[in-house]
Amino acid sequence: MPPAFHPYGPSHKAVLAITLVLFIVMLLLSRTRWALLSQRVLGTMLLALYPLGLAVHATYGSLSVYTALPLQYCDVATLAGGIALWTRRPFFCEVVYFFGIAGTLQGLLTPALIYEFPDPRFFLFFIMHAGVPITAIYVVTAMKVRPRPGAVLRIMTFSVAWYAVIAAVNYAIGANYAFQCSKPVQASLFDQLGPWPWYNLTSIGLGLVFYSLLYIPFAFRRARD
Repeated sequence: MPPAFHPYGPSHKAVLAITLVLFIVMLLLSRTRWALLSQRVLGTMLLALYPLGLAVHATYGSLSVYTALPLQYCDVATLAGGIALWTRRPFFCEVVYFFGIAGTLQGLLTPALIYEFPDPRFFLFFIMHAGVPITAIYVVTAMKVRPRPGAVLRIMTFSVAWYAVIAAVNYAIGANYAFQCSKPVQASLFDQLGPWPWYNLTSIGLGLVFYSLLYIPFAFRRARD
């Protein structure tokens, strides 16, 4: 059996360090004539992750309808991030900002992962969970596409609507997308949100809190201006 991944083991610590370095590199490049190219390289990488992931999981025998549909919030954030980097569309920038910091960053810090380096699925997981938070901060800093008035309500409405879509799919096929039916086996924020099924409601409420906190800097900036 290949070695199992352990949070905050050597490979995880290396990923966190590399993520910080890449974020700094992206910020530095944003001040040069390479800014547009770097944005599009990262955007293309994010957009390519889902089809690449299907191919990798199919090759390694871990592809199934229970895990392969692009329904996770991190999947949505990844696609939104790629579109945001290519188009600068405000809605996609808002989605990757709120989903990326409130959700995907948690996956980077507390990974629900069993595949250890150098398994290709290890790379898929961390390219997504590092690339999305980098993009989330990049779009509101370097690209200066900041959340618009009403962003919290808009993204919260989208989040709850998508949660309902996931619930319908989970019910129909017996899957566990967004961990609606059971918590991750690895330690995570879900462990602090109460037992099933109540942690689903708690997570929605916590999402509203996170979104509101993430919007506060821009609300203050807008009020000052």
